[in-house]
Amino acid sequence: MNTERPSFGSLVFGDAAMKQYLAPSVYEKIQKTIKNGKHLDIDIANEVADGMKNWAIEKGATHFTHWFQPLNGVTAEKHDSFICTTADGDVIYKFSGRELIKGEGDASSLPSGGLRATFEARGYTAWDATSYAFVKGRVLCIPTAFCSYDGSSLDNKTPLLRSMEKISKAALRVLKLFGNGKTSCVRTTVGAEQEYFLIPEELFVKRKDLIYTGRTLFGARPPKGQELDDHYYGSIKPRVASFMTDVNNELWALGVPAKTEHNEAAPAQHELAPIFTTSNIAADQNQLTMEILKNVARRHGLVCLLHEKPFDGVNGSGKHNNWSMSTDDGVNLLEPGETPAENAQFLLFLSAIVSAVDEYPELIRISVAGAGNDHRLGGNEAPPAIISVFLGDEITGVLDAIEENRPYSSHEKELLRVGVHTMPKFPRDTTDRNRTSPIAFTGNKFEFRIPGAPASISSVNTVINTTVASKLNEYADILEGSDNFADDLHQLIRDEISAHRRIIFNGNCYSAQWREEAEKRGLSNLPSTPEALAHMLDEKNVRLFTEMGIFTRAELISRREIMLENYCKLICIEGLTMVDMARRQIIPAVNSFRRSLIPAETAYEREISLKLASLSDKAFSLVKKLERNVEGARALSPQDGADYCLNDVIPVMNELRSVCDGAELLTPESFWPFPNYGDLMFGI
Repeated sequence: MNTERPSFGSLVFGDAAMKQYLAPSVYEKIQKTIKNGKHLDIDIANEVADGMKNWAIEKGATHFTHWFQPLNGVTAEKHDSFICTTADGDVIYKFSGRELIKGEGDASSLPSGGLRATFEARGYTAWDATSYAFVKGRVLCIPTAFCSYDGSSLDNKTPLLRSMEKISKAALRVLKLFGNGKTSCVRTTVGAEQEYFLIPEELFVKRKDLIYTGRTLFGARPPKGQELDDHYYGSIKPRVASFMTDVNNELWALGVPAKTEHNEAAPAQHELAPIFTTSNIAADQNQLTMEILKNVARRHGLVCLLHEKPFDGVNGSGKHNNWSMSTDDGVNLLEPGETPAENAQFLLFLSAIVSAVDEYPELIRISVAGAGNDHRLGGNEAPPAIISVFLGDEITGVLDAIEENRPYSSHEKELLRVGVHTMPKFPRDTTDRNRTSPIAFTGNKFEFRIPGAPASISSVNTVINTTVASKLNEYADILEGSDNFADDLHQLIRDEISAHRRIIFNGNCYSAQWREEAEKRGLSNLPSTPEALAHMLDEKNVRLFTEMGIFTRAELISRREIMLENYCKLICIEGLTMVDMARRQIIPAVNSFRRSLIPAETAYEREISLKLASLSDKAFSLVKKLERNVEGARALSPQDGADYCLNDVIPVMNELRSVCDGAELLTPESFWPFPNYGDLMFGI
C-alpha cells in the first residue's frame, strides 16, 4: 500500500500550475478560453503548450497524448514524445501550440458505424480546454474531442459539449425572464457513483468467461448470497481498504474528488462516489476512475469487475448519475428557494425536466442500452426499463395543487398561484429515497439510476441536456412575448403538469401492479437493447437532435449501427465462450466424475450417474445448437443479427447455463474445472 498522501491535483495542469508556468497575460487569456469559450490564437497556444510541457516534464512526463473517448466504451491515446531533432543532430524537448490544439490519428480501426471507410483513415482530435490536462505515468494527457475528416463526431465527448452549450443558452433565456441578466453561463453538473466488484486475481485467471466477457456465464448459486445484508456498509476488509487507499491517492493526485467509499449490497461489491463537477469534466474523471480501479486492483492481486451483472442472483453494478444545473455564480437551479420568484423559477425548471423525460423516454433508455445492462435492469435494486420520475410526496402535492388550481397547505403556508405566495421551503430530502425509480429527485438534483457500471456517462448526459434544453427553449418562446408573465407562467406550468403527470410515480417500481399501471398510462417498456434501438431513428428523435445541432442524421444512423453491432458481437462472444467452456471443461469434468462412479454399486452412485448422464447429453445437444445459432447471428445485418441474438441465441445460452449449473451442484469440487461462486464472491 502506498502510504504517501499526494496533494490534491498535483498531477493536473490546473489553475495553480497555470499561474506558475504561464505569463500573467497568457494565464488571463487561457482563463477566458476556459470560462467563456473564447478563441485561443496560435501565439498564445504556443506559450500555453510550452508552459504545459515544462510542467509535465518536471512531473516525469516524456510523451504527450490527445486523450479521447471513441465509441467503443473506453478511452484512447496515441503517445508522441516531446523530443525533436535539430539541424545539427541534437535532440531538444519541444511541444507546439498546434500539437496542443489539434492532433491526427487513425480513425479507420475505431467504431464509426459507416461514417468512415477503412481506406479513409484520418481522424482529428481537438483540445477541450475546459477539462484540465494531467500527467498519467510518463504521459501528458490532453482531453480532446474526436471527429472524422469531414467533421462528423466519432466520440462521446463532442455531443456532450454541444449539449452543454445548448442547455446553457436555453437556461439563460429562461433566467432573463425572471430578471436575471447577470448570469453568463449555466453548467450542468454531475456526480457519478461508481459500483464495482473485486475478486482475487488467482481465481479470475481460471475462468474463461470472466476473462473474455467480464461476467460469469456459468455458476450455481452458493448457499449464501446477500440475504443477510451483512456486507452492505459493513466493515471494509483490510485488503480492500488498502486497495481503496491507493485508489484515492491516485484519484486525488489527478484532481478527481473521490469522496465516499463503502461496501455495497452484494458480496465482493463496493462503491466509490465523487463530489459533483461540470458534466464534461465529470465524464473525463469517471473514465479515469474506471481505469484506475482496474489498474490498482491488479497491483493488489485483485481484479475489478465493472460488468453490469457479473454474478447471477445478486445485485448488479450501476453508475448513478446525479445531475443538476448551476449558474456560473454558484446558484443551483434545482433548489426550490425561499422567495416566490425562486419558487416559480424552480417549478419551471422542474417542469422542463419532467416533461422532457415524458416526451423522450426512449432516448433515455437508448442512452443506457447494452447487452450487459439488459441483464441488470429490473431486478436486485436496479430500476426497471419502464422510465418514470420520482418526485416525492411534497413536491407532487405542490404540483397537484397547481394543476387543480387550489391552495396547497404545508407548515401553515399556502401556494395559491405560482409566484404569489412562498412555497414551503423543502429540506434537502423531502421524502424517503426511492431506490426502485430510474429517475428520482433527491433534494437539489435528479438521480438517474439506470446507467450501467462500465458506461460512459457522456451518453446519458447528452440526452438529458438536449431534451431539457429543448423544453426550456419552448418555454422561453411562449413567455418572452407574454403580456402578463405571472398569469402565463402559472398557466404554462399547469398545462405541463397536466400533460406529463403520467410519468410521475412515487411507488414501488418493482411491483407487478406498477407494470400494469404503466401500461395503462401508455409508458414505454423496452427491456432489451434491440427493442430500444428500434426507436432511435423515430422522427421526433431525429428532429430533436438535428434541430438542436447535437447530431446529424448520419451521426445518429452511425451510432445506432455501432450499438447494434456491439450488442450482437458481445452476445456472440458470450455464446462462443459458453460453447468452449461447456465442450472443453464442463462436459469432460462431469463425465470424468461419472466414470469414477463405475461400477455404480450404491443407490447414490446409480442416481447421480443417471442424472449426470442426462445433463451431459442435454448440454452436448445445446452446445451444438448454440454454436449453430451464433454462426447464424454473425452472418446477418446488425439489426437482424441483434434480433436473432435476442430471440434465438440468448434463450439457448440461458438453457445451457441452467443445465450446466445443475450439473455443478451434483459434481464434487475436486472435479469441477474452475472456481465456483462461493470462491469468487467470498474469496477475499
